[in-house]
Amino acid sequence: MPNYLFLVTSTREPDHLGNSEWLARKAAAALPATALQTWLHLAHMSLPPFVDLRHTVGTYPMPEGDLRTLLDATMACTDLVLVTPVYWYSFPSSLKTYLDHWSAWLRVPGLGFKDAMARKRMHVITTSGDRAKAQPMFDSARLCAQFCGMAYGGELWGKGGPPNAVQSDAAAIAQAAQFFKTAG
Repeated sequence: MPNYLFLVTSTREPDHLGNSEWLARKAAAALPATALQTWLHLAHMSLPPFVDLRHTVGTYPMPEGDLRTLLDATMACTDLVLVTPVYWYSFPSSLKTYLDHWSAWLRVPGLGFKDAMARKRMHVITTSGDRAKAQPMFDSARLCAQFCGMAYGGELWGKGGPPNAVQSDAAAIAQAAQFFKTAG
């Protein structure tokens, strides 16, 4: 059964739906009713900074707290959807922190993180002032997926900026309705 994990990485005020999340919810509405959907907002989670122990300790313990919640949701999903605005041509800091923790999860004894990730597909849904500014972020996401052997389901981009801007992007809304049908 398809299990979609939507990681929302916007830092907009808590009661405001960001453009990227709005577009992602349009895309998710077209998923089959049998598809599980989990929505996690990284801004509402306590993510510790990543500490690189690869060359000293070598292994990492099983994470705790919100990091464990993220790991469990990541391991359980079939499709990982990065719902992310473009900040300075890249990911918001919360998404970068999540991805940095992959380095630890690769080294948790017995977890099998990389093997599990190779059975998943990654998608990116984003908004920005123009698509060219999102390209470095798309390239980074594609490389992360490639490193773990994940299928890359592609990108859905919409015109963003001020609140609700994407709601006027008819092309992005039309693409959202087909995004998961044509991804990969």
